[in-house]
Amino acid sequence: MKHKPACEWLEQAEYDLKMATVLFKNKSYIYTIFMSHLAVEKALKGLYAKRLKQNPPKTHDLVYLVRQIELEVEPQQQEFLQMLGTLSVPTRYPETLKKLLAEYKKEETQEVLLQTKGLVKWLKIQ
Repeated sequence: MKHKPACEWLEQAEYDLKMATVLFKNKSYIYTIFMSHLAVEKALKGLYAKRLKQNPPKTHDLVYLVRQIELEVEPQQQEFLQMLGTLSVPTRYPETLKKLLAEYKKEETQEVLLQTKGLVKWLKIQ
């Protein structure tokens, strides 16, 4: 597989973040969470590609990616990464749509989106 440069990963992360914002405005909270996770994942993979000069592993585990690139994160960032990983799993493999729709509320999703925007911005300058 050809090595994807860091700038391509970051461009995709930005695009996914824009999509998360559109989805939030359309009240698609489940997919706002999904795209937020994807944006952070791709930003981390961009940093992986930049620092290690190789393709990142095929994983969705944000904490694992942070460890692999030896990124120093603040405790609140670590907590958010763990929470986002936990939140996004049901969006990939939902038990029932009705239950999932009831669990993802506007206020909590908005907070996830805001934190995601801040984290992606921070990751881009690393």
